[in-house]
Amino acid sequence: MKQNTESVSTSTRPIPQEAFDWYDEYAHGLIDRREFLSRLSGLAVLGFTMTTLTSALIPNYALAEQVSFNDPSIKATYEKFPSPKGHGEGQGYLVVPRELKGTAPVVLVVHENRGLNPYIKDVARRLAAAGYIAFAPDALFSLGGYPGNDDEGREMQKSLSRELIEEDFIAAANFVKSHEKSNGKLGAVGFCFGGYIVNMLAAVIPEQLDAGVPFYGTPAAQDLRKNVKGPLLIHFAGIDKRVNATWPEYEKELKEIGAEYTAHIYEGVNHGFHNDSTGRYAEKEAELAWSRTLEFFSKQLA
Repeated sequence: MKQNTESVSTSTRPIPQEAFDWYDEYAHGLIDRREFLSRLSGLAVLGFTMTTLTSALIPNYALAEQVSFNDPSIKATYEKFPSPKGHGEGQGYLVVPRELKGTAPVVLVVHENRGLNPYIKDVARRLAAAGYIAFAPDALFSLGGYPGNDDEGREMQKSLSRELIEEDFIAAANFVKSHEKSNGKLGAVGFCFGGYIVNMLAAVIPEQLDAGVPFYGTPAAQDLRKNVKGPLLIHFAGIDKRVNATWPEYEKELKEIGAEYTAHIYEGVNHGFHNDSTGRYAEKEAELAWSRTLEFFSKQLA
């Protein structure tokens, strides 16, 4: 069992913290859009326009491309996979190193609560550019796929059975692990809802998952946590009361069962700090968390 909880500081943002907190509530269904915009309008007395606030908070996916889909070092396709216990069939974004010789580790990439958006696709491309076979399923495939905007995607995902979505990701993990170029090692990285899915996979398929990296994700159901073996590399945002409130109990359980894990807390940053398409993005902390993720996968999946 390993544990290494650290703090990383960041500078204060000009947008009031309340706005980021309200966006987090809105993005996770705790308040509706009307309430979210109403609260933002109250910041006008501080000199903020709605355009300034919404442009800082709502994703701009034109910014989320660190590796182009035209990058000559990778090849991306959409692949379907069977999911008999889920929605019957799923589909995901498969990215492989173009000049792959022999085999490579595979990594499942799990999106937030709104479907397979451009940011998650870019994360998959980043992994492929680093030498991994990356597969990013779309939980919304049974409804036609990610609709092109987060609001609609969020409502679509909310309409689906969580249990069936979970089965789809279990099926996707098994599908990509059996890829013809797989070296037999499976990693998983997920963000927000995707972080929860990684924790869930660590509890449901502990023998198949060789390395899990949940970014600001809640733990699996309590009756499943006893099955976790790890290794896990867990990233938390310092300003994330909702998710961080679940950590003390989860950490206690991981210690009790002797699971292998490392946890990092990045102080002064918001939930979603790795997502470079919004004002919550914290470049220094995101790059540090990502470098740690790649080092972890290199060690565990070689």
